[in-house]
Amino acid sequence: MNIFKRLFKIGQAEANASIDNMEDPIKMTEQGIRDMKEDLSKSVEALAQVKAMAIRSKNERDEHLAKAKDYETKAIAILKKAHNRDLDASEADRLAKEALTKKEEAQKHADRSGQDTEKFDKNVSQLQTTIQGIKDNISNWENELTTLKARVKVSSATKNVNKQMAALDSTGTVSMLERMKEKVAQEEALAEAYGDIASNKTSIDEEIDAAADTSEQKADDELAKLKEQLGLDKDKA
Repeated sequence: MNIFKRLFKIGQAEANASIDNMEDPIKMTEQGIRDMKEDLSKSVEALAQVKAMAIRSKNERDEHLAKAKDYETKAIAILKKAHNRDLDASEADRLAKEALTKKEEAQKHADRSGQDTEKFDKNVSQLQTTIQGIKDNISNWENELTTLKARVKVSSATKNVNKQMAALDSTGTVSMLERMKEKVAQEEALAEAYGDIASNKTSIDEEIDAAADTSEQKADDELAKLKEQLGLDKDKA
């Protein structure tokens, strides 16, 4: 009993208790429950045997009481016959005495069987109390074990999360993020610079064509030619 109380005190530790230290109590408790179930089975078997003996002794008591009553009835019948002169008086006394002796023996057996019955009944009561106690303890321990297993799972999950969090290098992570930001900013600036270069870049041929552009002069010549064809220049003159 005491060892299981100590085991369940261990099971009531805080959720962040070491999982390694909690595995053994769980295994020991499971084994303890199995042992108690075996004890329960043996106790139930013993109870059945004691009950059988109690029933048998009670039946024997009732049987001997019936015999004692029967011998007494016969002794009375014999004496009545002698009184009615249906049986010799001396023979009647002898037979009645024998019947009463048998009655006394049967009564002694009945008393002894009655004492045995009382003793067996007490044993049955004690065994029933013990069995009920074992059942209650098994039920309580199974509930405690279920709770303990659940707490172990929570403890294990919490431990793993905390372990992962503790393993993170916050300083190194922030430094890495800053370097990434700097690199991204640099890449963005470089991309913008290339864009400016691309939009402003002109070839030598383009520069020459721009400098030698005679499109406006050609337009003036075409206009003068058209006016000449229409005779507009002559009218004006």
